[in-house]
Amino acid sequence: MRHAHGPALWPSERGLRVGLQRLDSRFAAYRDALGLDPALEFHSLRRPYITHLIEDGYDPLFVQQQAGHEYASTTAIYTCVSSDFRTRTLRRALDATVEAAMRPGRTS
Repeated sequence: MRHAHGPALWPSERGLRVGLQRLDSRFAAYRDALGLDPALEFHSLRRPYITHLIEDGYDPLFVQQQAGHEYASTTAIYTCVSSDFRTRTLRRALDATVEAAMRPGRTS
């Protein structure tokens, strides 16, 4: 998606591309106007985007491709699921295990 002449991303209304510096400066202006932590930057939005995709059940390979990561381990760095999500996931796994163990005709 990058322009051949620089790191710009999306086309603007003038037909040129909007650069990362412009996105960063606009984001910083909104952040400052809202009184948010100055450490928050445009790139910070990747973590919640990736986390929400994972928590909403999207395939991990799809999420990895959305993030543009070559390796799943890189995507994992950006994934920070909530304790509620971890609890629900563990509960489903435990329930399925108990159900399978209690099924009649189980051989082991």
